[in-house]
Amino acid sequence: MSSTLPENQVLAVRDLSVRFYTYAGVVHAVSQAYLDVFERETVALVGETGCGKSVFTKAITGLIDPPGRIETGQALFRKRDGTIVDLLKLSPEEIREIRGNEIAYIFQDPSSSLDPLYTAGDHIAETILEHRPITKDEAYQEAVQLLRDVLIPNPEVRVKNYPHELSGGMRQRVVIATAIANKPRLLIADEPTTNLDVTVQAQILDLLRGLKEKYKMSLLLITHNLGVVAETADRVYVMYGGRIAETADVNTIFEAPMHPYTQLLLRAVPNPLKRIERLESIPGTVPNLIDMKPGCPFAPRCPFAMEICRKEDPPRIDLGNGHVVHCWLHAKR
Repeated sequence: MSSTLPENQVLAVRDLSVRFYTYAGVVHAVSQAYLDVFERETVALVGETGCGKSVFTKAITGLIDPPGRIETGQALFRKRDGTIVDLLKLSPEEIREIRGNEIAYIFQDPSSSLDPLYTAGDHIAETILEHRPITKDEAYQEAVQLLRDVLIPNPEVRVKNYPHELSGGMRQRVVIATAIANKPRLLIADEPTTNLDVTVQAQILDLLRGLKEKYKMSLLLITHNLGVVAETADRVYVMYGGRIAETADVNTIFEAPMHPYTQLLLRAVPNPLKRIERLESIPGTVPNLIDMKPGCPFAPRCPFAMEICRKEDPPRIDLGNGHVVHCWLHAKR
């Protein structure tokens, strides 16, 4: 991969492999994964729990700790000033300068993201002061405005509230306000609606869409919820067993999926674009990522698996118009 990007591209990840060296064996958390994000688009990374989605995003933001290790890969990111850096080659100090500033991260659980000893204003102001040379009073004034931007009522009061004084939805809004405090180019949202009521989930998704447009950000959404994907995403990457199985625009994924896993995944959940008489479960269990066997990781659960699927890694098949599938069924042999 070259060290340049098209002018409208924010992030390009190629051949990312992450391993965890444990006493039980080597965990192949992510294998040869890739992903592109362009300006002002929403990209969804979809898959079952444990498929490697969160490890993928933590790897490109420098959040993999021992015994984890990035084995291979390149993650090119275009900064605000137009310069392009490989996130995987930056020092801890350099990646810290980008994280929370040009790339922001919303974690799954707002309760664990907020320090109970700090107010909402403290969290937001600290992020601002870390990356910008302004006074503490100015940072707190910005914090009030940011709480207003994420639609928290009475922000002048709420800015002084501690996490335990806020509802789950409000805590998530504080986390979002903290993430957007420095107007990042790329916002990574890892299951941002988990553990929230359905009505609050819808409000958070609407909020993220509005903020993305207001601040002209790109959004990388990590989720297992296909309803969220249909509502929010422009393009989708489907992940299974630490690998990308299929990628396409959101309409193609829902209307013409080509990978057996994507097809079965859509039959297992209510499809917002199609009427399904009966939901189906996917037989078998998710693969053990310790000491992975050769071949397609979905082969043991795939109703169409052939002998070659169990012996050789599936090829990358480009179907055109950005639709790519990794599957022997579509290989010309």
